[in-house]
Amino acid sequence: MLYYLYELLAEYDIPGLGMFPYLSFRSGAAIILSLVITLAFGKKMIRLLQRKQIGEEVRDLGLEGQLQKKGTPTMGGLIILAAIIIPTLLFARLDNIYILLMLITTAFLGLIGFIDDYIKVFLKNKEGLAGKFKILGQVSLGLFVVATLFLSDEVKVRQHVQSASGTDLTQVITDPVTGERTTKFVTEDVKSTKTTIPFFKRNEFDYQWLVAFAGSASSWLKWIVYALAIILIITAVSNATNLTDGIDGLAAGTSAISGVTLGVLAYVSGNIIYADYLNIMYIPSIGELTVFIAAFIGATVGFLWYNSFPAQVFMGDTGSLALGGILAVFSVIIRKEILIPLLCGIFLIENLSVVIQVSWFKYTKKKYGEGRRVFLMSPIHHHYQKKGIPEPKITTRFWIVGILLAVLTIVTLKIR
Repeated sequence: MLYYLYELLAEYDIPGLGMFPYLSFRSGAAIILSLVITLAFGKKMIRLLQRKQIGEEVRDLGLEGQLQKKGTPTMGGLIILAAIIIPTLLFARLDNIYILLMLITTAFLGLIGFIDDYIKVFLKNKEGLAGKFKILGQVSLGLFVVATLFLSDEVKVRQHVQSASGTDLTQVITDPVTGERTTKFVTEDVKSTKTTIPFFKRNEFDYQWLVAFAGSASSWLKWIVYALAIILIITAVSNATNLTDGIDGLAAGTSAISGVTLGVLAYVSGNIIYADYLNIMYIPSIGELTVFIAAFIGATVGFLWYNSFPAQVFMGDTGSLALGGILAVFSVIIRKEILIPLLCGIFLIENLSVVIQVSWFKYTKKKYGEGRRVFLMSPIHHHYQKKGIPEPKITTRFWIVGILLAVLTIVTLKIR
């Protein structure tokens, strides 16, 4: 909103107003405001939740210090949502399709999580919102994201124009002043299902390759395959983040690390100079997302002020479902979803630990008549708790692993 105020006042010589068009300034303002919102209003929100007796119901799982968490305010994800949405509305360009898509994603998954928490807290139903309704919401979001990417004329990627033989076309440009001649690739902005794949020379993967056998029909079949992939990614990452939110500070801190990584990837993908230097896919207008992800980083880091051990508030499904969905949709938009196993490696490990535990238990129960476990408890952070490792140490070590994975994710841009 403030961007449009800047446009109205641009003709006046107001000191400092000239900084507003720059992404770096607006991103910095967004992260500062999101921190202010979480720190200034977080305490008031916690007191409100305490007065309303919106506390966490804790089952006795035999974990050290677990029962002490009983009654800790939950639904703190409302703080995170406010700290993301308000700075984005103020500092981002709201005519950007990617910004609108991220705002809808944040609000929609936040609403699903809020309904789940409301059922648990106010209706005293420990099961919360039925799993099928959560999945339905995530699938609906996935379809909406794909439909937007398919239908919007603003969603395009810049790629090299190729000849009939498959080689990239080039053109020679002569500098009118110096007479110096340079050769550049011929490019065009097109609607595409291409994405980034690590460790390969061209660094790109097209979903159309998966349906190449269909001939001419592959031009529309690719969007069905793309939609299925996006739905799977959004559902998996959103639920994995929910599973990770089991000990103080783990989900918020890990999300912040992933957010920083996505911010770097979005910035270089939206900057034609850096994209050309790194030889990666350039996506017009995608740079505006750095404002959104800056607010995301500020919100998650600020939330740690109250959520770090010992937690004064839990984010609940209101926060965890939204955080996972944001990371998933953001990755899809900037064409980096194949990097998610690295980028969101902690969430993947948490999710896999549950799948392995449940699958092995069911298999051994059927085969031996007695269920056996791979881990002392799942998700895997509870396994380490059962081994007697203090909660803050588990969280810190998971953060360190998350940072290493984040660095590796960025490095893949140059490792071919």
